[in-house]
Amino acid sequence: MRTTTRRISALVAAPALFLGLASGLAPAQADPSPSGTSAATWLAGELTNGVMHNPNFGGFDDYGLTIDTAFAELSMGNTSVATQIRTVIAAHVNDYITGESFGDTGSTYAGPTAKTLVLAQRTGADPTSFGGVNLVSKLEGLVAGSGRISDVSTFGDNANTIGQTFAVEGLTNQNSPKGGAATSYLLTQQCPAGFFRLDLGDAQCADNADPDTDVTAFAVLALQARSSQPAVESALAKAVAWLKSTQAADGSFGGGAVTASPNTNSTGLAAAALGASCQVAAANKAAAYVRSFQVPAGQTGPLATEVGAVAYDTAAKTAGQTNGITDATSDQWRRATAQAAAGLSWDSSAKPTVTLEGPAKFVKSGSRVYATISGAADGERICLSDGTTTTVVVPSLRQIRSPSAAPEMVA
Repeated sequence: MRTTTRRISALVAAPALFLGLASGLAPAQADPSPSGTSAATWLAGELTNGVMHNPNFGGFDDYGLTIDTAFAELSMGNTSVATQIRTVIAAHVNDYITGESFGDTGSTYAGPTAKTLVLAQRTGADPTSFGGVNLVSKLEGLVAGSGRISDVSTFGDNANTIGQTFAVEGLTNQNSPKGGAATSYLLTQQCPAGFFRLDLGDAQCADNADPDTDVTAFAVLALQARSSQPAVESALAKAVAWLKSTQAADGSFGGGAVTASPNTNSTGLAAAALGASCQVAAANKAAAYVRSFQVPAGQTGPLATEVGAVAYDTAAKTAGQTNGITDATSDQWRRATAQAAAGLSWDSSAKPTVTLEGPAKFVKSGSRVYATISGAADGERICLSDGTTTTVVVPSLRQIRSPSAAPEMVA
């Protein structure tokens, strides 16, 4: 699955049919917004030899955040940095997916394994031989018959729903026989209100305790590849409806229990999930909120050298304007920017890279209209909206190249 987004230009002709359009999931060759481009540049500058090094607690290489950075770079079309990160993670794969380096003998962690599998897939590496590890079989070995992922560790099992979402994406992409069970187990984590809980449970979530925007956004993104399945389609509709209902008037979202206040991390993830679900207006609004916390070009003062970085919230923005980004605050800025980057793809200033052409005049209501898509990749999901109804078109290579086989719609 790809999570990079691209904007699609509105069709000038036949305005009664096509008023606003946007693509959902798209290849990495995105044409990102200016704010997204600067976020990618700032994040790349934070890497030390291809890895995010945390200067606190004695200093350590944060491989999980490094992978988040790779995903952010991919969302902005910066494949070279993502590839550099991939190389570093491959060289240290066992330092991330196991605890061998700190005495957790015989361990393998499900969430990190799934996340690394997705990194390999999204960057075009061979996941069956990544740093000498077969990530596919390794993850399959951590998936129970129920579909639940679990850690093998002397410290106990700390797998959660976010890791489960990466497992669903990774196993689905590999056509693994464990993919269906992993998906069903993920759906079990959806609560009646529509959100997904963080802590995994074997029984279907039956209450609405501890709503979590971040987990729900990850689930929505992971389930896109299976959206044609009735159960998944229903779950996505409920999750997206919940996200839209919890979006504040200013476009922001809060996160989970300990991050409930509005923040750019959760808002960026929600923007990406909403955009991938063809909820373009809501995604644009969320992206605009994130952009308002980004250090702009021409910034002066302590943040003058941090153009592109995204502050976590109002307090972080205010502190940064006074003190700049310090060792003590760098981790929060990096995490906020990495998670917000995919949402910035839905910044309304992004240049359209996919076009749709149709009749150059009004057409009679009820008649058939043929539209030609240009700039879309084979199999890319294109969301067409007239402001009331959204239609998802997945053009084949023949449809993209041949107007006679273009998507057929009714005006």
